[in-house]
Amino acid sequence: MIRNVFSSLPEDVSQEVVEDLVRSSNVRIERIVSYGHSSPETGWYDQDESEWVIVLDGSGSLLFENGREIVLRAGDYIDIPAHTRHKVLWTDKDRPTIWLAVFYT
Repeated sequence: MIRNVFSSLPEDVSQEVVEDLVRSSNVRIERIVSYGHSSPETGWYDQDESEWVIVLDGSGSLLFENGREIVLRAGDYIDIPAHTRHKVLWTDKDRPTIWLAVFYT
């Protein structure tokens, strides 16, 4: 079955929307749609898996526990090793930010 990552975007963007596209024992691929969303002020993502993430549309900023901040725009990607503590500082408020995240072990 052919599907398109840009189709069926959620109409209600009051909450960030995370959808599994593929899931197996060693890999998970998610489409994340953010619209001005960010991580909670307290706490960090600290995942057991590594995460390769690309911004397909929009933009967002990631903050790492070591103080490094990076801005990702459409086409930019980063590989985040497992247990690298990070959070989303902001995402575009004027249009949806569409992320594709690949979690792997």
